Amino acid sequence: MQTTLIMIGKTDEDYLKKGIDIYAQRIPHYAPFDMKVIPDIKNSKNLTQDQQKVAEAQLLLANIQTSDVVVLLDENGKMYSSRQFSQYINNAAISGTRRLVFLIGGPYGFDKSVYDRANHKISLSPMTFSHQMVRLIFLEQLYRAHTILKGQPYHHD
Repeated sequence: MQTTLIMIGKTDEDYLKKGIDIYAQRIPHYAPFDMKVIPDIKNSKNLTQDQQKVAEAQLLLANIQTSDVVVLLDENGKMYSSRQFSQYINNAAISGTRRLVFLIGGPYGFDKSVYDRANHKISLSPMTFSHQMVRLIFLEQLYRAHTILKGQPYHHD
């Protein structure tokens, strides 16, 4: 199963870039993985929040195939423990999912059209994180899920 992370905007902070790179390089040792960064919307200062979300939605949806299982990283999504998330990944793989796509929206979240296309929503915490910080947190959890599935000593209960 291919796992893809699609996100809006580049990562600005060097410390986040370094962490993201570490986990993005580790994950493919366990399963096919790629990331796609969709550039920030140009002239977003001239757009309302809703207009920006619509523009981002068009770009996100253009990168999704009809057969993809789409998961939004969303504050209102279902929360999982690390072990439960590893089971979520495993269940997707054994159910025949060809491409599992996780989406991280821009600073204002997702447009309704993206919610309508999504198969699932996952929350990483009841707390709110910047959309750039979510990238690192999510990648670490994806890596952790794979190590749990392989029985490796990275995760401790």
